Order: sequence, then C-alpha cells, then structure tokens
Amino acid sequence: MSITTDDVFAIARLGRLRINDKDASHYAESLTDIMDLVAQMNTVDTNTIKPMAHPQDVNLPLREDKVTEKNCRDALLQIAPSAEKGLFLVPRVVE
Repeated sequence: MSITTDDVFAIARLGRLRINDKDASHYAESLTDIMDLVAQMNTVDTNTIKPMAHPQDVNLPLREDKVTEKNCRDALLQIAPSAEKGLFLVPRVVE
C-alpha cells in the first residue's frame, strides 16, 4: 500500500496536526513502510497457533475477592451537592 503526501495531509487534518510540506514526503514513506509491514504480517498463517495471555507460561497470583471498605453511601449522599432517591445527581454533559 502506498501512502501519498495528500494522504498524509488528510490524516494530519483529521488529527488536527500541523505538518510542514518538507516533512510530508518523509511521513508518507514511513507510513507506507508501516502499512507494508502490516500487510506482510497478515500473510502469516496463525490458524495452528494457540492464543496466549502472557508470553511466559505463568499464573498470576490473585488476591481473595472480599469487601475491605464499609458501606458509607448514606453519609456520602448527605454531603453530596445534589442527590435524589439514593443516587448522586450530576450536571448533564451530553445534549
């Protein structure tokens, strides 16, 4: 896959980045190399490879799942700026 300087400027505009004209060709070459590497990795057959959660065969120690803090919801609701029916009320941020 070949990335052009026009592609670089379009990507920069989407990312709200300012790119100099002299740097655009360098970025285009670097992005083309990255996309070529990804295309090469996509050709590898991984059907027989078992997925791993960790590169080494280790089990992480887990702590016991138990409650360590007392329930202080009522006390926190009393000092909340705004609460109703046991819930914290917050200003609307999405219209």
